[in-house]
Amino acid sequence: MDTLLLIKAALMGIVEGLTEFLPISSTGHLILAGSLLGFDDARAKVFDIAIQTGAILAVVIVYWRKIAATLAALPGGRQARRLTLNVLIGFLPAAVLGVLAYKAIQAHLFTPLVVASTFILGAFIILWAERRPQSAARVASMDDMTPWDALKVGLAQCLGMIPGTSRSGATIIGGMLLGLSRQAATDFSFFLAMPTLIGAGAYALYKARALLSWADAPLFLVGLGFSFVSAWLCVRWLLRYISSHSFVPFAWYRLAFGAIVLLTWGMGWVSWSD
Repeated sequence: MDTLLLIKAALMGIVEGLTEFLPISSTGHLILAGSLLGFDDARAKVFDIAIQTGAILAVVIVYWRKIAATLAALPGGRQARRLTLNVLIGFLPAAVLGVLAYKAIQAHLFTPLVVASTFILGAFIILWAERRPQSAARVASMDDMTPWDALKVGLAQCLGMIPGTSRSGATIIGGMLLGLSRQAATDFSFFLAMPTLIGAGAYALYKARALLSWADAPLFLVGLGFSFVSAWLCVRWLLRYISSHSFVPFAWYRLAFGAIVLLTWGMGWVSWSD
């Protein structure tokens, strides 16, 4: 396989891993990075979704103790059953909407202009959420969530299907607005990502199976590998960061990044291909 193509796959994997769990939209960054690298054909769009599995594996590694304890206690543990049920409930809205709207999203929303616009809108939402008067969180821990809490966060996750919005941003900020603590919202966002992103990757591969062949395996493996390593580093850093910091810096990053894309696109300085 072409060495340059493998380098592009590695770069895209790094972008995916570093942005998947931050409130800055991994899909948005992948679209824009793909535009700059010339890696934005139909096969590349499938690649972008499939390599999310590498990022999810990083979450499994970071949370393996919690996952193992939950699975071990599942037969008779009330708390373990509730967490499992909550994850399934939170996953369902995105699963249903993803199947129904997959083609429309792929056809109309995967463009740099949409990404830049939602980057900016998301920035203002984060700033508003962080700067509003803070009251004590109603749900301190992910284990304290009710099925109704899980459903509302799951509905918020559906907003993340709009490229540039950020799945993690929609679930974390949405969870905080719904009364979850920053830690509870972040933890549940990570757990919710497991079935959501694995399901999205599997569905994308199934829908695009005619475009792929075994010759593409090295390309996908390189992307998965780099996605895993960069996501593992990012998740470990983020869990430390949220203990004493807000998401305001990410909002300013989104605002600046979106404005730069709109400016360069509008002036014709950069060819942000659709």
